[in-house]
Amino acid sequence: MKILSRNVYVGPNVYANFPVICYQIDLGELENWPSVKLGHDFIEGLVKTIPSLQSHGCSYGETGGFLRRLREDEGTWVGHIWEHVAIELQNLAGVAVTFGRTRSLAEKGTYYVVYQYQQQDVGLEAGALGLKLLNHLMPEHIQKTINAKIEDDFDFSQELTDFIKMAQRKEFGPSTASLVNAAQARDIPWLRLNNYSLVQFGHGKYQQRIQATITSETKHIAVEISCDKEDTHNLLNDLGLPVPKQMMVYDERQAVRAAKRIGYPVVVKPLNANHGRGVSINLTTDEEIVTAFQEALKYGTGRAVLLESFITGYDHRMLVVNNELVAVAKRVPGHVKGDGVSTIEQLINIVNQDTRRGVGHEKVLTRLELDSQASRLMEEAGHTKESVLPNGEAFYLRSTANLSTGGTAIDVTDVVHPDNRDMAIRAIRAIGLDIGGVDFLTDDISKSYKEIGGGICECNAAPGFRMHVAPSEGKPRDVAGKVIDMLFPPGTNSRIPVAAITGTNGKTTTSRMLASIMKSAGYTTGMTSTDGVYIDGHLTVKGDMTGPTSAQIVLRDPSVDFAILETARGGIIKRGLGYTTCNVGACLNISADHLGQRGIDTLEQLAQIKRVVVEVAQDCVVLNADDIDCLQMAEFCSAKQICYITMDPGHGLVRQHIRQGGMAVVLEKGINGDMITIYDKGAHIPLLWTHLIPATIEGKALHNVQNAMFATAMAYSFDTSLEDIRQGLRIFNTSFYQAPGRLNIFDEYPFKVILDYAHNPAAIRGITGLAGRLDVKGKRRLVIAMPGDRRDEDIIDAASAVADTFDTFVCKADDDRRGRGVDEVPQLLKATLMAAGVDEANIQVIPSEVDAIDAGLTSCQSGDLLVVLGDNITRCWKQIVHFNEDGDKTILEGEKPSQDFPEKLFEYVEHKFELQEGSRLVQDERGVHIVVDRDEDSD
Repeated sequence: MKILSRNVYVGPNVYANFPVICYQIDLGELENWPSVKLGHDFIEGLVKTIPSLQSHGCSYGETGGFLRRLREDEGTWVGHIWEHVAIELQNLAGVAVTFGRTRSLAEKGTYYVVYQYQQQDVGLEAGALGLKLLNHLMPEHIQKTINAKIEDDFDFSQELTDFIKMAQRKEFGPSTASLVNAAQARDIPWLRLNNYSLVQFGHGKYQQRIQATITSETKHIAVEISCDKEDTHNLLNDLGLPVPKQMMVYDERQAVRAAKRIGYPVVVKPLNANHGRGVSINLTTDEEIVTAFQEALKYGTGRAVLLESFITGYDHRMLVVNNELVAVAKRVPGHVKGDGVSTIEQLINIVNQDTRRGVGHEKVLTRLELDSQASRLMEEAGHTKESVLPNGEAFYLRSTANLSTGGTAIDVTDVVHPDNRDMAIRAIRAIGLDIGGVDFLTDDISKSYKEIGGGICECNAAPGFRMHVAPSEGKPRDVAGKVIDMLFPPGTNSRIPVAAITGTNGKTTTSRMLASIMKSAGYTTGMTSTDGVYIDGHLTVKGDMTGPTSAQIVLRDPSVDFAILETARGGIIKRGLGYTTCNVGACLNISADHLGQRGIDTLEQLAQIKRVVVEVAQDCVVLNADDIDCLQMAEFCSAKQICYITMDPGHGLVRQHIRQGGMAVVLEKGINGDMITIYDKGAHIPLLWTHLIPATIEGKALHNVQNAMFATAMAYSFDTSLEDIRQGLRIFNTSFYQAPGRLNIFDEYPFKVILDYAHNPAAIRGITGLAGRLDVKGKRRLVIAMPGDRRDEDIIDAASAVADTFDTFVCKADDDRRGRGVDEVPQLLKATLMAAGVDEANIQVIPSEVDAIDAGLTSCQSGDLLVVLGDNITRCWKQIVHFNEDGDKTILEGEKPSQDFPEKLFEYVEHKFELQEGSRLVQDERGVHIVVDRDEDSD
């Protein structure tokens, strides 16, 4: 079997609305070996190795369904078996995943194998281990036939144990997982911020963070106090709370003397450690003190060790959240109970057969281990692992009751005495923790410590939740829910508004238009685009940032209160979305671009990819009613409403939608031009004449008219005022500063130059249509290119679209030829233009972009229009701005792109314009301005 490709999806994707791993595989010879042909030994070997596969329902939808598929009829194929094994291995590691799907592809023997994961490394390792297991179980004659990679020393039991331990290092621990689950139950979004337990709840300015059970509201000084057991003891003692006698020592001699002063029995513990590490209890001799002192030093971070008086009683963990006692668990050290027949070692094995016990934090309980501490306690009691305990006699393998060392927990929350409740709350409030655990020893938690005694042996920051959310006995407590309610009290926001935009053309311009509108409405916007990530209009990360990583940059920024996420095809195909839901999702159009790449060969397939964005929209989906592929997405939407965009006021479906009270944005003809009009719940709302929107070039740039309509619909869906929408569109223009490569116009020469990044046939038709509508006194000239990774038919389509509009052509190539020859693309463009009737004398082939633009600029006469379809946009713009009549090229071929306006702009303007007296130049982020001072005022 060959793995042809692998994709790890971090969010909603074409297969599911949650993270999955997708392998494309070629079974090769194994296509001829379904499970029934692999034989009885293979099937039963698999079932014996992983008995829990019995729980998989598969297509039958009932327990045992997958095993039926293995055994009945023609059986099932290895790809499908691998899917189920990878899922179940994760379940065995404590990861609750269920989704999987295996589908055959057009070519025989090839499949997509998809399965759910929670943590990427764990999901991938489950796949790798599953493949090893299947190869190992194959009949020997088939192993040879397929040249399977077999490890002679393969031990699945040990491999599984190693995998489970690895999963526990990578996956959330039980406390963090419970908090994430509680947040999900309250529809609060979350993002994992590192490979451990640092998690963000909420988006943008509403975010809160946790690390395990430390929250962004936990005070650092409180954590420091709780970690210093001496400080904690003194603080609580001064408040009259029940604590044992305590002394701090620095060597063995001091330890023995302190033990005698306190009075035996005593407890020895590190000054600052947790999980019961290095703690020795009920010590009664000087020799035990010396040994315990050395043990405590191993786990502390300094030379100091604490001695305390030994308080008898049961160990209780009392959990306080936001000044409320929310759970109490009685903890019992890991132990075995004799039956008069079995040895201690056998009793441990019997206990570990409990399905609730696992490795580490894998399950509710942790497996008992016959380790050095257990051996020491057996030796002290006069036992060995071969000793047989009398029937009913308990033997404790641990001196402390931590769950992480095999202890058990019994929920006793409902029987806690009010005095004990108040004592725990006072202790945590005294330290200053928002979440704290009190370790309290008493014979009976239902009776007041004032009557029967007892004492606080420790207070903990970041207390574990496992004993409360999944106790060994008693009622589970929603302690994580209490934490989430503290961080996000009912009625408060956790989500910022999210607008997601996809489509083939116009995404960036629409995103920028919407950002302009929302900024007018007072929001601090975070925007992703093909140019970079912008926070409140400032570029923070440069580059094509339209994938899941960039989306999370915006959602993680604490200053952002409105997110605009341009979402491109490439990011969805490779890694899925970077967000689980959006409020408003829009698909602008579907046209031929990148077809023939990554298995996307048709417009229908491209539409399916982009449809993911509108499928996750919750409040509103905005669709192009003039594009059939967009229109068909409506049946896959689950949003509360659909808003249609049409430039055809006679559109039948939209008319019916409006009459039923639906929302639409329509371009209507009027005596003064074209009017963008909103329909909503029967209301007719004229918004703005298109010629008043600078980006539309007096309404002639119809593609930007449509982009403005989409921005209008999305803003209106967020209840933005009409005046803010109008203002945002009026102040937005397509200057190089606001929208580099999107209809940038330079008209300071006797001729006009338009620079645009159009790089597919539909976009090129849009810019060609504008060129045809503009009033041009001279010739229309074009510098054209197409990316080398586009299909020949797309390149031919693009050249055909421009042949009838322009008078002269310069055919160039992009800097990155993307697998094409030096002049292969420009020659194909030329051949197509000539086939369309363009005179060869009007066509130049100049592969270099710099030389091609220079030739185009040099050929221009007064009144001409030059359209440049650029690749390296910043370099192109610099070249256009700095061009002079002598044809000098001041921008070199190898100069690195810069997002900034040309560095010498200030000097350029100063040289270009003769400043009058009282005038001065001012430069800011928008460019250079001439300021004329009159009296004391500036105009």
